[in-house]
Amino acid sequence: MSDIPQFPYDILWEERVIRSVANLTRDDARAFLALAPKVPVKTTVVPMKLAEANTALDDLRAGRLTGAAVLIP
Repeated sequence: MSDIPQFPYDILWEERVIRSVANLTRDDARAFLALAPKVPVKTTVVPMKLAEANTALDDLRAGRLTGAAVLIP
């Protein structure tokens, strides 16, 4: 894998946090997906219309969202 090029992250949609995902093998993914139903993982999503994308961003920035906003057409 190549290094991620450097750039000023404040220009990236005003994001405050950058997260990365570790590389994993197909076998790692299969093992994880087999384990997932046995662990109490709760996913929380807030469906919002695509036209409400700016509201979703405002809510995210203000900490008014629990989970993830999912934009739907």
